[in-house]
Amino acid sequence: MRGFFYTALLALTLALHQPLPAQAQTIEVSGVKYEQTLNLGGQPLLLNGAGTRYKAVFQVYTAGLYLSAKASTPEAVLSAAGPKRLHIVMLREVDGNELGRLFTKGIEQNASREEFSKAINGVLRVAEIFSSRKSLTAGEHFSIDFIPGTGSVVLLNGKPQGTPIKEPEFYSALLRIWLGKSPADEQLKDALLGIAKEQRGRT
Repeated sequence: MRGFFYTALLALTLALHQPLPAQAQTIEVSGVKYEQTLNLGGQPLLLNGAGTRYKAVFQVYTAGLYLSAKASTPEAVLSAAGPKRLHIVMLREVDGNELGRLFTKGIEQNASREEFSKAINGVLRVAEIFSSRKSLTAGEHFSIDFIPGTGSVVLLNGKPQGTPIKEPEFYSALLRIWLGKSPADEQLKDALLGIAKEQRGRT
């Protein structure tokens, strides 16, 4: 009986000293890995959600939204304090001019005339950045960061493109492309809000 007691005690002691399984540091979306956390402007950000943009049955790009705290509604995302990052990775080649037009159209469809006019400087800047490239190919990526006190910073393949866009209205208008009343992709909207897992394209 004593031998059984000591054996059980030893097993319990070993079990308690086993390291806990490490939390996954990344999630994978359509073959693209997104870090669960990152640092921006000296502050830690959490991956709020990530998903894939589809056009018909074709995968176009993946997108991940980073915030300082989780938010599950467009209103909460837009009003969230602190830095934000939208990170997009291309899954197929897209013409640069076409991408610029799509961004401009997406902002225009989801903003009032007044909101669009306040964001126009940033809209033109982003359209110019994309149109300066013949195309963006699969694997290329870009981020649009919002840093309080600095503005919106566009990075293409990790490299900043020009000076920050100062108008704060631009970043809210930008996010409405995916989170507004007429989002680019309804399932991607839910994925970025962290309230639904994408179903299309999964095997």
